[in-house]
Parts: sequence; C-alpha cells; structure tokens
Amino acid sequence: MTDTKREIWMDWLRITACFLVMMTHSCEPFYLGGEGSLILTKADAIWVSILNVLPRASVALFVVASSYLQFPLHYSTGEFFKRRAKRVLIPFVVWSLIYAFIWGSPVQNLKDLVLNFNYAAGHMWFVYMIIGLYLIMPLLSPWAEKVGKRELQVYLAIWLFTTIIPLIRQWVGGPAPVMYGPSGIPNAAKYPLWGEASWNTYGAFYYLSGFVGYMLLGLYFRKFVGELSWGRTLGVALPVFLVGFVICNQGFLSQVRADANGVFPVEGPVGLAALWEGPWLNDTFGVALMTIGWLLLFKKITRGGKFYEKVVVPVSKASYGMYLSHMVILGLVSAWLRSALGLGADGTLGIWTTPVQIFGTVIITFTAVAFLCVLVQKIPKVGKWIVG
Repeated sequence: MTDTKREIWMDWLRITACFLVMMTHSCEPFYLGGEGSLILTKADAIWVSILNVLPRASVALFVVASSYLQFPLHYSTGEFFKRRAKRVLIPFVVWSLIYAFIWGSPVQNLKDLVLNFNYAAGHMWFVYMIIGLYLIMPLLSPWAEKVGKRELQVYLAIWLFTTIIPLIRQWVGGPAPVMYGPSGIPNAAKYPLWGEASWNTYGAFYYLSGFVGYMLLGLYFRKFVGELSWGRTLGVALPVFLVGFVICNQGFLSQVRADANGVFPVEGPVGLAALWEGPWLNDTFGVALMTIGWLLLFKKITRGGKFYEKVVVPVSKASYGMYLSHMVILGLVSAWLRSALGLGADGTLGIWTTPVQIFGTVIITFTAVAFLCVLVQKIPKVGKWIVG
C-alpha cells in the first residue's frame, strides 16, 4: 500500500492482530508451566478460556490481510518474490539469528535453523507458513482474477467444512494418542479420513484445508464484500463471532474439566496442553467463524484522521517486525509481573491476579515493541532489514 492509497481498515486490522498475538502469548504461562502443562486453579482455567480465545483469530487475520493486499499479484512473479524477500525474508533471518543466540544453546540452535525454526522462539513458525502461501499465489493468481462470486463461495464452503474435520476425527476416533517428534513438540495422531492412510496423508480435502482458506477469504473480501450498513454488519458479525467463541471456549474447558476431574492444580506433560488447545487451533471451525466476525467489523473503519496518520500507520508499517521481535520483551514483562503480583488466587489481587497480569503483559509489551520498532524502521536502509 502506498500512503496515498492505503486501505484504512487494513491498518487497524494489522495492529489489532499484532496486539492479539501478544495477548495469546501473554496467556500461555497460565496453562503451560515448568516442563509441561499446568493450570493452578479453576479460576485460571476460566480466565484462559476467555482471554486466550478472544485473540485466537490473530494469525488468520494476518493471512487475510496479506492475501487482501497481495492476491492476485499486482506485478510479475519475479517482482513479487523480490519485494517479499526484502519485506519478509531478510527480517526473518535477522531475528532467527537473534533468538538463536539469546535462548538456549547457540550452536544447537544454529544447527536447528538448517531444518526448522528455533523451537524456543515458537512464533517463528508463522513465517514458514506465509512463505508457503506466497509460493502458490502466482499459480492461483490467473484464476483469482477471473473467479466469480458463486464459484469462490463454493470453494470457501468446502474449506469451512475442512475446519470441522478435527471434530469429526475426535468423534469417530476418540481421544488421539500424542506422538512426539524430534523437537519434543507433541502432535496428536490423526484418525484417517477420506483417502488418508498410513502410507498417504494427502486425503481429499488436504489441498483445500488450513491457511489456503484464509487466503481465499481475503480474496473474497477484496472482490465481493462491499459496503454494508452497521445494522447488517452487527447482525452478522456478532452472532458469527460469538458462536465461534463459544465453540473454542467450551471445547477448551471441557478438555480441562475432564483432565482435572474437579481437582486443581491440573498438570501433566506438554502433550496435555496440546490436547487442550485442539478446539482453538487455526484450522478449526470456531477460529474461522471468529475471523469472519472480525473482518466484517474492521471493514466498517473507513475514516482516517490525525491519530490514524501519526500513530496507526507507522505502527501498521512496523507490525511485521513487532511480530518477530515481541517475545524478547514479552517474556521479561510476564516474568516481572508474575514475580510482583504472585500466582493464581493466592496472588496479590486474588482471582483478578491472572487477568491483570495478562492485560498488563500485553499492554506494556505492545507499547514498548511498537515504539522501538517504529524507531528502528526509521534508520536508513538498515531499519527495513530488521523490522521489514
């Protein structure tokens, strides 16, 4: 986007998505503890089910924003990849190296980077995913330019069906055993459906599942979602968002209740948290619905103004760098607040200790990271290599 042709609502969406990502990470210490999973109290479980579900569409919003602005391609494939490399790849490499040296063993971290991201900086997975989408955008761009509304709706309907597949797997297969890869990160074994088998993971819906759907959703909003009245917007956005929220919220709580069996704290290996997170993963129905609700609301933002020009636009331009760098500060702020206020219901503020810590962490982190990234981006030449 040039400054003269900016999509105002997109700038608001990007900074909000960035805030929501930080909110998600601010919640993690309250169900991930020590070497595994840990929820201290029933109140903490409820707070996590609310405050870690509200922001769960954050990554999907980033994908939609990228698709809305880049897809179909506005220039040649070569120029597209050249621009994306400068904007996305170089800052990613810089921050991957920074995390490799500040957390864990630098030698082992650098070896790991040959094959994957540094697992201590888990949020870097996002860049690999978005690069994958960039690789297929040129292939789909000719189709995206010509696709009609009804045809695109059919593809989006198929994609929405794939977001229900995790629930179908659980219904027909029961709780899935958790398998651990070389990273120690757990993955639930999948019950095979529609062409999947031990020798084939590429089932019927494999190619139209996951983040490709959010790429198509961004295309749909760009081409076919016009100006809606506030009444119609709220009449659709709020019910859709609330249904998605309830699905994720109750899915998480039901898993925790079953494992706690009425007794807190509830704890176990890190694989337990992976099962708790199942209902709010990015490729699930509840998150997809919340994403649609967010998009409809953001699209109503059409006015600029001084605050928009002086604050929102600079922060929006620095949002990618904020995503890459925020974990450095967030970890410090979270640890400081937990030390100062205590933990759970025994903390200084009783049952309010946890939400105050979560909101305090995200507000302080977002403000500090935004300020620093906007300043760094202003450094001639070098700034964009760091922040994007």
